[in-house]
Amino acid sequence: MSTLRERQLNALKQMLNLNQPLTKNIANEPTWKILIYDRVGQDIISPLVSVKDLRELGVTLHLQLHSDRDSIPEVPAVYFCSPSDENLDRICQDLDNGIYDQYHLNFISPITRHKLEDLAASAIQSNSAVNIHKVFDQYLNFICLEDDLFIMKHQQSDSLSYYAINKADTKDTEMEVIMDNIVESLFSVFVTMGNVPFIRSTKGNAAEMVAKKLDKKLRENLWDARNNLFHGNTGQGGAFSFTRPMLILLDRNIDMATPLHHTWTYQALAHDVLDLSLNRAVVPENTNATVPIQKSNTRICDLDSKDPLWSEHKGSPFPTVAEAIQEDLDKYRSSEAEVKKLKSSMGLDAESDLALSMVSDNTQRLTNAVNSLPQLMEKKRLIDMHTTIATAILNAIKSRRLDSFFELEEKIMSKSTAVETKAVMDLITDPSAGTPEDKMRLFIIYYLCTSQFTDDEYEKFEGALVAANCDVKALSYMKRWKGFTKMSNQYEGGGTKTVSMFSKLVSQGSSFVMEGVKNLVVKKHKLPVSRIVESALSGSESAAELTWLDPRAARTDSAGRARSARQQPPTDAVVFLVGGGNYIEYHNLIDFAKQQAANGIPRKLIYGATTLPNGSQFLKQLSLLGEEIQ
Repeated sequence: MSTLRERQLNALKQMLNLNQPLTKNIANEPTWKILIYDRVGQDIISPLVSVKDLRELGVTLHLQLHSDRDSIPEVPAVYFCSPSDENLDRICQDLDNGIYDQYHLNFISPITRHKLEDLAASAIQSNSAVNIHKVFDQYLNFICLEDDLFIMKHQQSDSLSYYAINKADTKDTEMEVIMDNIVESLFSVFVTMGNVPFIRSTKGNAAEMVAKKLDKKLRENLWDARNNLFHGNTGQGGAFSFTRPMLILLDRNIDMATPLHHTWTYQALAHDVLDLSLNRAVVPENTNATVPIQKSNTRICDLDSKDPLWSEHKGSPFPTVAEAIQEDLDKYRSSEAEVKKLKSSMGLDAESDLALSMVSDNTQRLTNAVNSLPQLMEKKRLIDMHTTIATAILNAIKSRRLDSFFELEEKIMSKSTAVETKAVMDLITDPSAGTPEDKMRLFIIYYLCTSQFTDDEYEKFEGALVAANCDVKALSYMKRWKGFTKMSNQYEGGGTKTVSMFSKLVSQGSSFVMEGVKNLVVKKHKLPVSRIVESALSGSESAAELTWLDPRAARTDSAGRARSARQQPPTDAVVFLVGGGNYIEYHNLIDFAKQQAANGIPRKLIYGATTLPNGSQFLKQLSLLGEEIQ
């Protein structure tokens, strides 16, 4: 059973194989070609395929579509781009100039008949129609960051942001374009999976608009005998196991506190405090907070599933990650010491002829040591990379006291203990704690999760935030949002507890001295998104508030939907957030799936979102919305 990431990767590999089926015969030499992509195509490829992988797939050169490119004859050119007017004009320009002998055109989303006719007319006019070997609609208009995590477009993603969907001056035509873009991407996801989902969504918001449009698009494709992309598949042959999956479409407005929440897990912390985008982190290497960060003193770190520590600990609390890095470092030093000891015992330090003549009894040991060197070098590289990332995160935690923000926000959201107004006010007024954005995020969470909030209290906090140099425009929007929304206690259970100071990490010679940082253990609890998913998959009465659509059903009236709703709920689901998601919800959902598996209920869950802003980026969107109100 392949994952969504594997299916998208296989589709890309087949495209780079000139859309021929992939053969398992390693002896076959790949067809050498060049790859031309636009920014959207680059973002799709980047988290999946490294430059080394491209070389192995026969790509000798990869170039931007709109860059200045020289003529390269006798080599096939594989194009991977969106069918936009700008891109098609550039392709027609390439055809006019005859810079390649073979053109394999692959469009990320389907090209319309009108645009295809214009392209054909241009090819005929330039006498290059014979050079166009293939034209493919790839249906790959989404970005897979993990096996179970995907987002929509990355470049120009402002058009899919929470701000774009909720701003007051968005015209109906603009909203239609945004919804159509989301539907196009979701349709690509399910074509890649080979599954037609049941669709459930929250009512009366953008998620319901997406649900209805997607239902219509899937239905039209299923009943088109010539162009059916699912080939009668009922779900058994797709990316999921035995049943059709459920697509649960949710609006960001169901939970506004979690996107602003400070976090304590590795991947989410890296996203919140570092520049993490498309699985690539830009990490400052200087430890002096007074020195401004420049490109010259930053390091690019690629984080992927081939990295064992990242795969195992990306969802772990930061102290656990620091211990894991230390353990890996200890193991590496032990292995390195063994190699040095072997070299010394064989007299190879001097590298004399006499020493080399004495290796007959140690040939096997030497062979094993030499064979282990590449793995040791790779392990050393990964340890150095994670040490750099963890050190940068630790510096941010200490300088901004992020552990205090996280602990207090967890208590507020979980309602595990009574949080006094004084505790929140003290952290906001403390000049040594956090940035103005950190303080704004804390207050908004407290404001949203507190049912009784007097005008006097609000004014006191607003004055304290202004004194702390906070941009309070976001409060105008949140005040209106809370007035329209019936807030209930959505964050039951959970919280944190503080345990004794780290044992291994304060040892002498450790890379991480955690003094002054709380060792917080996160208690597992379900966030609102996970709770909605649980009720939808269990078929509980609380899920009745979600709409139910079945693109395969012949009847679409309310009675037909009622019959569908009485069917056994699927075990697998794709959860999609319209308006933006976050790593906190993603890891919470994966933890829920693991808990279900431990209880004997295997579930495959995939988390997706239009965009993936961190807490500060989401706060800026709220400030823009607040500015409109003012």
